[in-house]
Amino acid sequence: MNDKKAIKITVIGGGSSYTPELVEGLIKGYDEMPISELWLVDVEQGRQKLEIVGNLAKRMVRKSGLPIDVHLTLDRRTAIKGADFVTTQMRVGQLEARKLDEHIPISYGVVGQETTGPGGMFKALRTIPVILDICRDIEELAPDAWMLNFTNPAGMVTEAVTKYSRVKTVGLCNSPINFKKFLAEAYNVSEDHVLPEFVGINHLHWVTSALVDGKERLPELLQGKTEYSAKNVPTMGWDPEFLQSLGAVPTYYLKYFYMMTEMFEEMKDSLQKNGTRADVVSRVEKELFELYKDESLEDKPKQLEQRGGAYYSEAAVHLMQSLYLGRNDIQTLNVPNGGVYDFLPENASIEVNCVVTALGPIPLVPKHIPAHVKGLLTAVKTYESTAIDAAVSGDRGLALQALAHHPLIPSVSTAKEILDEMLEAHKQYLPNFFSEE
Repeated sequence: MNDKKAIKITVIGGGSSYTPELVEGLIKGYDEMPISELWLVDVEQGRQKLEIVGNLAKRMVRKSGLPIDVHLTLDRRTAIKGADFVTTQMRVGQLEARKLDEHIPISYGVVGQETTGPGGMFKALRTIPVILDICRDIEELAPDAWMLNFTNPAGMVTEAVTKYSRVKTVGLCNSPINFKKFLAEAYNVSEDHVLPEFVGINHLHWVTSALVDGKERLPELLQGKTEYSAKNVPTMGWDPEFLQSLGAVPTYYLKYFYMMTEMFEEMKDSLQKNGTRADVVSRVEKELFELYKDESLEDKPKQLEQRGGAYYSEAAVHLMQSLYLGRNDIQTLNVPNGGVYDFLPENASIEVNCVVTALGPIPLVPKHIPAHVKGLLTAVKTYESTAIDAAVSGDRGLALQALAHHPLIPSVSTAKEILDEMLEAHKQYLPNFFSEE
């Protein structure tokens, strides 16, 4: 893709509230990556949001004066045909399904979260068959396209595409880019002066090195004086002694594992007072879409950063540009393991620094993997791989095994109860599990 031809980008889930950030990034990067067509595609349920966001996207492009044709459609195949990049930012079942993912587990004394535990598994069960159906269209209509996936749970979805399709895919998450921004701000330097090293899988990684102008700053970060967190994860300080002996900075998602009791209590209390994160996001999105409706709005609104997923789209644009231009720069991505971690399967999706070439990302072997994180990584990856196979096959037994072996589940009986209730609650989005009825 380094012939510098004008390119076509297709956004699956184009009605997402994140889309204006993506459009902003594509406009800013136009000189390096000239886009001729931007196709925003959604499903019938998302028609209204697609029209609102799509019209804002058209106003943004019109203001830029760039020759980018913006198309809004519910016809996925037309949108995909001939695409150079397909990005996925979809939510099967929309926010109502996310509420169930978060609320139901809490009623059983289990963490309710959209990317890990029972909530994460059911998001994967709903999403993976749909993603693989999209992949079949890409294989037929845009076989050379790159799929950039930041549909959660990103690591599991990316692994499923790698295992069950021929589509070239890379998974993205905003957590690594957020850490890079945090590190640059903490030391008052630009982002190109910092290089953090990540070890792990999506939403389960540790920063094992933090170079600033070539100097290792990890020991200072482990003092815990400045905490790295995100809007969608409650701020709850790490134990300083624990951090020192861990020898790495854990992603904020690891609080669900290392501080499970405290996080559950916070979630339970939040549910009773203001609702879970899904309820908060619903309110934020309602406000955003009211802003997006304003025909005088021609820019991405500042309020979008409150959505909790800020910089997803920035990461996506950076990746597209690097693949298009063959920049050979370093980005943190979800890619097949391929032997980088000798304790995980080769086809497992891992989150690691990669050199992004015109032919695709090349993962870099971390300098150091703390011995005491391997067990948790292995356990969660085993759950993930089993859940992926359950999503594809509709096998209840595999789903039970995946859930029962998740570190956040206290017992098999609890796993069965949650599985039964959540299968029924999401029945309309789980045809693989109910195909014989």
